[in-house]
Amino acid sequence: MTGWVYPDRNRMDDTMAPSTLPTATALDTARLVLGVLLPTIAKGPIIRRPKVVGLFSRLELDSRSMDIVRDVHSRYPAGPLMLKLPIRKQAIALAPEDANTVLAQSPEPFSPASSEKKAALSHFQPHNVLISRGPVRTVRRALQEQVLDTGHPVHHLADTFVPVVEEEMQQLLAEAVRSGSLPWDDFLDAWYRVVRRVVFGDHARDDKELTAMIIRLRRDGNWAFLKPVRRKTRERFLQRIGEELATAEPGSLAAVMAGARKGEGAEPIHQVPQWLFAFDPAGMATFRALCVLATHPEALADARREVDEDTSGRRLLPYLRASVLESLRLWPTTPMILRQSTRPVQWEDGLMPEDCGVLVYAPYFHRDERSLRSAHNFAPDRWLTEEDDGWPLVPFSDGPVVCPGKQLVLLLTSAALAALVDGHDFAVEKGQALDPARPLPGTMDNYSVHLGVTPRA
Repeated sequence: MTGWVYPDRNRMDDTMAPSTLPTATALDTARLVLGVLLPTIAKGPIIRRPKVVGLFSRLELDSRSMDIVRDVHSRYPAGPLMLKLPIRKQAIALAPEDANTVLAQSPEPFSPASSEKKAALSHFQPHNVLISRGPVRTVRRALQEQVLDTGHPVHHLADTFVPVVEEEMQQLLAEAVRSGSLPWDDFLDAWYRVVRRVVFGDHARDDKELTAMIIRLRRDGNWAFLKPVRRKTRERFLQRIGEELATAEPGSLAAVMAGARKGEGAEPIHQVPQWLFAFDPAGMATFRALCVLATHPEALADARREVDEDTSGRRLLPYLRASVLESLRLWPTTPMILRQSTRPVQWEDGLMPEDCGVLVYAPYFHRDERSLRSAHNFAPDRWLTEEDDGWPLVPFSDGPVVCPGKQLVLLLTSAALAALVDGHDFAVEKGQALDPARPLPGTMDNYSVHLGVTPRA
């Protein structure tokens, strides 16, 4: 099933009038809004709210959301489904082929710059590529791809970045062994040090003020339209970014950005905050993968075997990259992929209007046991084969607007996992236990986890 642009809406007459897409009843719309959209927003679309994530984990609310989508889909099998909302044209892609079409035909006619996303991200990066349209988006995307080495699995600065990851993980491990525990907050502090050094250089390692500024602005971003922008804080934050680019340290992403080719309207300062933003959920995915490896002996053995046999200097670790991808499949850090139609789009089952929001709810596709082997279990091998090709497993989105930093994220996260599991054993001492003999939970509360750490015998 494919979507295509309606040829000329101004020339339609009564004989040409297209049918409209299937529309959910008021009751089904309410179920999707109250049981899927609002709960997902409540967890924090831009930065997670730990207490809400903990509540979701205890009540298994994410699993309930997936059940609601499955039930609605069973009654509306054809085409994207329009929701009956009073002030917003909104559709949800329920069939895998429809989700693939939306992602493949982005940014035109399905723009990633949806109204909701623009309202949220404008709190800290109002001219970022993610919320840009038209020619300027092309310029900003090209700049991101240059700096992030989008087309290469190993970034050209990997020889600088991987030792940074190794150094920070070893310091983290030393502190965890001394204290006997590795909680999420300690891991996150170490991960932020990695991020600052990769983005700005070693001098920024302990610049917690910069991290605190974007965290504050991201918390505001959770409220999107409902909270005014802290313009002075945003201005100060972007000024700091500009200063870093002006004095960029060699061997950092900032230095690559400073020396990159820039088209008109590139706004390099506004492209950098997205790296700080996106590396945060990457750390979450890494810690969650570590928790799974700590509780899944066979997977841990496979990971250690790869590390022992590695000849790439931990630059290319397929199994550990797959482990991060599998963590993101099981617990997507971007559960709602948003698009907005830039013009009317004709589908097989009806016409989607212009300026219509389109939602791809990733957890529904990622956990579909009717079509995926081991849908609720940790199975990294799925990412090393072609068995699920064509199915919308989209931890980094997909299509022309796939996350440009995907390969760099996988480089850093897999290197972190390699450093952690190579010489140490882990056990979940507090928080959510993960049983390899049972389906993994729909929500992973990494905030409550404390890992016991001991040197590997």
